[in-house]
Amino acid sequence: MPSQYPQNCVDFNAGHLLHRLYGLQQTYLHISPESMAQVAKEFQLPVSQVASVVDFYSFFYQKPVGQYHILFSNCTSCGYQTDQHNLLEMICRLLTVMPGKARADGRVSVGETSCIGMCDHGASMLINGVPLVGLNVEKIAQITHLVSEHQPLSCWPVEWFQVENNIHKRDVLLNEQIQPGSSLKKALAGDSQLTLDVILHSGLRGRGGAGFDAGKKWRFCREAEGEAHYVVCNADEGEPGTFKDRVLLQSYADALFEGMTICAYVIGARKGFVYLRGEYRYLLNHLQNILKRRYEQSLLGTSILGQTEFSFDIEIVVGAGAYICGEESALIESLEGKPGIPRIRPPFPVTHGYLGQPTVVNNVETLIAAAYIAYHGSDWFKAMGTEQSTGSKILSVSGDCRTPGVYEYTHGVSVQQVLNDCGANNAQAVQIGGPAGALVAKKDFARQISFEDLPTGGSFLVFGAHRNLLSVNQNFARFFAHESCGFCTPCRVGTRLLENSFQKIADGRATRRDIQEIKQLSALVKRYSHCGLGHTAANHILDSLQDFPEVFEEKLVQTPFTPSINLDAALEDARQITRRDDADAHLE
Repeated sequence: MPSQYPQNCVDFNAGHLLHRLYGLQQTYLHISPESMAQVAKEFQLPVSQVASVVDFYSFFYQKPVGQYHILFSNCTSCGYQTDQHNLLEMICRLLTVMPGKARADGRVSVGETSCIGMCDHGASMLINGVPLVGLNVEKIAQITHLVSEHQPLSCWPVEWFQVENNIHKRDVLLNEQIQPGSSLKKALAGDSQLTLDVILHSGLRGRGGAGFDAGKKWRFCREAEGEAHYVVCNADEGEPGTFKDRVLLQSYADALFEGMTICAYVIGARKGFVYLRGEYRYLLNHLQNILKRRYEQSLLGTSILGQTEFSFDIEIVVGAGAYICGEESALIESLEGKPGIPRIRPPFPVTHGYLGQPTVVNNVETLIAAAYIAYHGSDWFKAMGTEQSTGSKILSVSGDCRTPGVYEYTHGVSVQQVLNDCGANNAQAVQIGGPAGALVAKKDFARQISFEDLPTGGSFLVFGAHRNLLSVNQNFARFFAHESCGFCTPCRVGTRLLENSFQKIADGRATRRDIQEIKQLSALVKRYSHCGLGHTAANHILDSLQDFPEVFEEKLVQTPFTPSINLDAALEDARQITRRDDADAHLE
């Protein structure tokens, strides 16, 4: 029996492999081997490639899920475990269903997923792919009743599905809504080189966290040889605690599409893509309506604003649940209808990106900033922020604070100022940039949000004095182990071993030797992993061990253990055979 979806859920363009597979998932509640074979025939692909895609993405299932498929977020901010209750266990008990399995009658299935970008709304879930926010005991009881009565989602309380923006501080970008087409008209009034010079002079750096110079990226792509050039918007913010792109897509999408179009003008692109994270699928209808209006206003399509030599189209591709696709080369792989496994670099996307052609990949906030810079000029943007970090940064603030939501500051704001503004009066630590970022202890709250001090993609997770940081680290370790693409051994195995190590500590079975092994394993994962996920997966562990060693030590078994043999000495023969005597060839 088909799943029940809200009436405003739009049909997907089956022209993309991910959309075709999602349509099958929506209709049949799973994707069977027969369906994979049929899709492979339609797209003229090997069945093995289609099967690998289905296997890779979290929101595709090879066994049927329930007609009501519930996925609780397990994020530290929008997760299902409150101070008093475990909401996932509660609903499973009330509906007599086992986590991770569909009930025998096929009516319902309950599971968990990584952060769904609703951290400013408290405990949240996806039900049939649609976010339902503000969960509590009373609402869980009501949901249980509605599922038992087989009420379609279209008959559920509308307010349950309303996702508010929660913008609490506006600055450079959020204070203003530029008129659609105004930035584009200014760009088209001069030549493309002049527009590029404006972006270069502004000092705009990528807002995804890495901070690469956006103007240089556009210039490299512009100068690269290729049969076609492409613009890709990375709207796949999957870092736990990050949700500001959700707000920008909801209320500033016109500026985003304007920024993409200006980029296309500069680099000579005729096609662009928005890669929308699967958790934000509910925004698709809204975004398509804005695109439709922009085509009607001659802001997209053929001969934009009467410029006969300038044509540009934008297509939205929706992901299917893979944090790794936030990495630009993995995103491009996904756009091409493949598993999102990061590429070996170089070459970089600016020369060999989508379909092997020169491609600019920028995130939502960066492209919106570019549109504002094209309108106001580079001097306007450079006048704000710091010398190396011009303009503003939009933060997703959540966790143990009075007013979670979106806050915009010019670069250079202190961590303490953000805490004051969001009502976090008793914070012991802040995780900047999500689990892959930096854990900042109270003694360092004077540090600044900027590329030269604390760069961030936007996540600002507040941990109050009551928060168990060991549990936080355990949650982060589980996240990285789950989201590893599995391509390289250091990340695939290392993140799982780190997850197991934290479980050992939490269970009270670890010794000081285990802490040393965690440090060594963290260094190995950081050094030898294939991509950024692995390189940063142990950041939260190393920061916690440095600033909060007591969190680990209080759970350790204090009885010392001395092995009966010298394990390091036992490896001496192996070191001589391999002619290695470096630090990684020793256990101590």
